[in-house]
Amino acid sequence: MTTHNVTIPVEVGPVEIAQERRAPAPAQREVVFDIRDLAVNYGPTTAISGVTLEIYKNYITAMIGPSGCGKSTFIRCLNRMNDLVPGATIDGQVLYQGQDIYGDGVDPVEVRRRIGMVFQRANPFPKSIYDNVAWGPRVLGMKKDLDERVEKALTGAALWNEVKDRLKKSGLSLSGGQQQRLCIARAIAIEPDVLLLDEPASALDPIATTAIEELMHELKKEYTLVIVTHNMQQAARVADLTAFFSLEVTESKRTGVLVEYDSTDKIFTNPAEKRTEDYVTGRFG
Repeated sequence: MTTHNVTIPVEVGPVEIAQERRAPAPAQREVVFDIRDLAVNYGPTTAISGVTLEIYKNYITAMIGPSGCGKSTFIRCLNRMNDLVPGATIDGQVLYQGQDIYGDGVDPVEVRRRIGMVFQRANPFPKSIYDNVAWGPRVLGMKKDLDERVEKALTGAALWNEVKDRLKKSGLSLSGGQQQRLCIARAIAIEPDVLLLDEPASALDPIATTAIEELMHELKKEYTLVIVTHNMQQAARVADLTAFFSLEVTESKRTGVLVEYDSTDKIFTNPAEKRTEDYVTGRFG
């Protein structure tokens, strides 16, 4: 895959970015999601509208923006989690590897197997560490070589060495950071293609946050990652591409819109939109 070395300033407003970042070459990216004119309504309230963008294989794509602008709503469209919200309606297209996941005959359970999700707060089941990871494969009938699958998932989540001698202990006995990595192991145990992470480190201390960020860099070798974060430093540290969402207010209605989407270095150092610049430099948000 062709990449280009880009040297960028160390500091932009409150955000520090690594001095050198490999910016993905647009012509060489493989499209995983092609989202076209996506809109989501919760009853009479429009959460997001007019969102069009592509998400690329083996990159980390971050969603940033002020609270209430629809970032979480957006990523929940990528694996049909919004189906579970009463009154939610989705318009537009979400093409995953060329197929509209909202098309007739598409099984949302299969969609969620291929596109896993990790939530803001770690939510281990009240089961053993082993059973937490084995739960998904068992439900899906993927019981062959289950011990190896559990070990592989825990290794992939950088947790195996810490728990291999206490797999029968409760997942709830782990620290907050370990519990979040356990949830990541649970998500990858069923071999998804994509991982959605909704504020995966917001409830963690700085040391645990660093471990999650380092893990994301490792995971993108095998998975496509889409993250929501309120932490712009985190987006700058981990993401290859960043989408900035904001709110448009018309006739007392507030709607989330996609303002700008580009390589992370460009979003933080040379954004095309003034609204983006104002947000990343702390002038609003």
